[in-house]
Amino acid sequence: MEKDFIKNFEKKLKKTIKDHNLIKKSDKVIVACSGGKDSTVLLYLLNKLGYKVVGLIIDLLVGTWSKKNLNNIQEFCKSNKIKLHVINIRDEIGSSICYVRSGIQSKVNLGNCTICGVIKRWLLNNKPRELKADKIATGHNLDDAAETVLMNYMKGNPELSIGLGPRTGVIKSKKFVQRIKPLYFFSNKEIKKYSQLHNFPVLYDPCPCSIGVFRRNIRELLNLQEKKYPDIKLNIVNNFLEFLPKLKKKFISNKELNYCKLCGEPSRKEVCRKCSLIKILKS
Repeated sequence: MEKDFIKNFEKKLKKTIKDHNLIKKSDKVIVACSGGKDSTVLLYLLNKLGYKVVGLIIDLLVGTWSKKNLNNIQEFCKSNKIKLHVINIRDEIGSSICYVRSGIQSKVNLGNCTICGVIKRWLLNNKPRELKADKIATGHNLDDAAETVLMNYMKGNPELSIGLGPRTGVIKSKKFVQRIKPLYFFSNKEIKKYSQLHNFPVLYDPCPCSIGVFRRNIRELLNLQEKKYPDIKLNIVNNFLEFLPKLKKKFISNKELNYCKLCGEPSRKEVCRKCSLIKILKS
């Protein structure tokens, strides 16, 4: 049974990559690692399938939790002979994410994950481009995707969803590295089982700072409904993907992409969100 599960899991990943044209054999793929199960499973499988993969982890300096995750992914990459790049957030923005977050939150009302997410996304575009990556692969899974689709719908802002999908992004630019999500159709439970069967050195505890009430409530709602309707998450995601082309057509404009006047990174406004946050911190 376990062998069948592993075989079917890997077969499903190959199909996802092929069906959505995620990776070519010539691509250099940076896998955004956290030390958790999703990105570790993804890094293992892409390497096993023969793709040119490199790991990259942002050390957020969140106490013992970050230390354990960093040690785990370093151990994993060493044993699997995969190159790993470590970004120390203090070297990039001068402080740990906890210090940055608390400083910003003393001045504006923003959630932990919002602040952290903005800074991580900025680094995950900037650093892989410096490393001449063709693709950035993240470990986002089916649960993440269903939650995000439902959250954006309930916020009444469907435009937030136009960049979602197994291949993310809506605007092409030399400064954007294409992001892909090969585990997009895999449930949280499936990935955890695969990781445990391989005894990967993984910390299964969530980030101690991830206390976003809205996402947590949506997750609990979906998990509760899943008991009655086992395919609810997959149905949400598949229905969204069918609707996505129309959504993109409605909201994508022909305006040229802006670039942040402070850091030069792609931005919707004159100053990107990361630089705006740092300005608030320093004000």
